[in-house]
Amino acid sequence: MFDYIIVGAGLAGSVMAERIACELNRKVLVVEERNHIAGNCYDEMDPTGILVHRYGPHIFHTDHEDVFRYLSGFTEWRDYQHHVLGFIDGVKVPLPFNFNSMEKLLPEGLSRRIQDKLLERYNYGSRVPILELLNDKDPDVRFLADYVYRKVFLNYTVKQWGLRPEEIDPEVTARVPVVLSRDDRYFTDTYQGVPREGYTRMIQRMLNHENIKVLLNTRHSEVLELRDDKFNFMGREFQGRVIFTGKIDELFNYSHGRLPYRSLDLQFERLDTEWFQEAATVNYPNDYDFTRITEFKHLHPAESEKTVTLREYPCKHDEGNDPYYPVFTDESRMMYGKYRELAEKIENLTLLGRLAEYRYYDMDDVVKRALEVFEEEVR
Repeated sequence: MFDYIIVGAGLAGSVMAERIACELNRKVLVVEERNHIAGNCYDEMDPTGILVHRYGPHIFHTDHEDVFRYLSGFTEWRDYQHHVLGFIDGVKVPLPFNFNSMEKLLPEGLSRRIQDKLLERYNYGSRVPILELLNDKDPDVRFLADYVYRKVFLNYTVKQWGLRPEEIDPEVTARVPVVLSRDDRYFTDTYQGVPREGYTRMIQRMLNHENIKVLLNTRHSEVLELRDDKFNFMGREFQGRVIFTGKIDELFNYSHGRLPYRSLDLQFERLDTEWFQEAATVNYPNDYDFTRITEFKHLHPAESEKTVTLREYPCKHDEGNDPYYPVFTDESRMMYGKYRELAEKIENLTLLGRLAEYRYYDMDDVVKRALEVFEEEVR
């Protein structure tokens, strides 16, 4: 009999399984619905010889030294600084919007004047939220904020979330920054990169332990039954702890309704050309139905005369696709609260990860959270 059952072989579940197996020397069963480990971090070698992220691009970045040190026990890193371009008014400019972007899109005199005014108010290198600039008394500064909001963020957000402009809360959407420098990097974290052999290989090493068994192609309901606030495993009451990283509403059979998510229709394309675009990712906020195109050779260089791209088409989550982004509304937060109340009645249940906790975690955040939960609730 296993001491722990972990539902989900993504990053959260795999970190927890590794800690329990290595630090506690306990037996762990990891149950995974998909036919592979690594969750949305899953990558694999394409026939072109290019390593491809099958659920969209994942770039690791963190300021948490402990998280970086922990993951470095399972992978070497390829130093990689992520660069994103935005297709704005027919021109590709760096994102987040910075002085280089400004000079490519605005008249020279106006651009110089705005830069001077911004540097009178803020330090060089600051990342200033648009909401703050929209409230500035200077008309040139307000013009810039309004321009970036409309051209860079608004329509992208409409496509991403499927909402009309008037439904988008300006105080949420206007958090996008203007960077007061010429630093074209998308992230500024201390540690940045991608696993040299990929995320799947990194997580394989986490799960490669004699105390861990992984069961793929298996829904948790096939082996676990929740009845009267107790879990049955294969027909017998389970005395160990269940760590659940899946959808919390599914765990409770959608008894309070389905929590809303946005999903993605991912369209990959192999091209008979060595390179397709200038950067790993190009965003299209105002043109086309897709939001961005990623070219994976920028992330993982390969000696190939071909290339692989990915177009992302945001869509509503249903039973036919995967949940990506929680849709936070008053109603969804209330619904999640009801599910949390049900979960708290189950003594041997731990919720972990973006689906179970209904939060959007970056990769470093979910690793940090898993390490903390292990120390605080499991160890």
